[in-house]
Amino acid sequence: MVVEDGAWQRYYSHWAANRVVDDLLPGPAAATRCFRANREIDEWLDDVWCEGAALVDHDRRVLLWFADAGSWADHLAARAVLARTWPGWDVRFAHDGMGDLTQHLGLGRDLTRAPGWFETFEPAGFADTEYTEPSSVVSLRLPDGSVRAWGSDWEPIEHLAAGPGLIGHLAASPATPVLTDMPYGGVHVDPRTRTVSFWAVRTAAGIHDWPLPRWEDWALDFRGDDHTRQAGLLPADFPFPRPPLAAALRRLGDGLGTPPPDSGAVLARAAALSGPQGTTPVVTPAALVPHEPADPTPAELAVLRRALDALLAGAETD
Repeated sequence: MVVEDGAWQRYYSHWAANRVVDDLLPGPAAATRCFRANREIDEWLDDVWCEGAALVDHDRRVLLWFADAGSWADHLAARAVLARTWPGWDVRFAHDGMGDLTQHLGLGRDLTRAPGWFETFEPAGFADTEYTEPSSVVSLRLPDGSVRAWGSDWEPIEHLAAGPGLIGHLAASPATPVLTDMPYGGVHVDPRTRTVSFWAVRTAAGIHDWPLPRWEDWALDFRGDDHTRQAGLLPADFPFPRPPLAAALRRLGDGLGTPPPDSGAVLARAAALSGPQGTTPVVTPAALVPHEPADPTPAELAVLRRALDALLAGAETD
């Protein structure tokens, strides 16, 4: 999505969700050219169908974006590069997904969401988690003032969807293994102050609709993608690991100039074959259209490579 001279327009690419970051890395001019090279659309996608998006607001110099960047390190590496290749811009990860984009345009957060879309559930089964690389970490301040923490295979926002009833399940849960990799987010619950602290490097649709159901008397301490507050609260025997960013930065560099695979051509060949028992495969027409990636100029590419080299030099000396 591009905003310029008071007007905004949407663009769509069926295969771009997993490469939003790649198209943003060369800077605002290259990203804008990339979006405009793809199909202009008039409809909205919701949180289910839109797996990645960006809003480039030239008027206010704001970039909002979300996508599954991979690991915690991949997300932090992307943020670090964007901070250098979008100088003077307010670069924000859109934790509320499409809600952040429509809110920025003055259309509200519920434009693409049906009433009652945020589903709650009972927190049974939380203890069934024994992952050393969990999706999230949830910690709890106990009545004696100490803190316990657990790895969880739930997404961070799912802990809030479970409501305060989660607290009793946490207190009764067995210990989980020490982490070997950074999670995608974390939740800290303090019943004494009735505060929930939250951070994530993935979308957490609904996080700005506080209070969420059943948390009406609680305060939210939203930390964006900053894990350091929870890191300072975790017990000494359950620390966050500190994975290096160098490998993630190299992955970003390795992707420069690599065109996306033409998945549409593969699907077209598959659709031409006969299906089982005479059935005919049907492919969504949009899936047959390849993505038009960013095509940075030599100058834009040079700025990006300098940013990557500088960040790599710092990461390798940490």
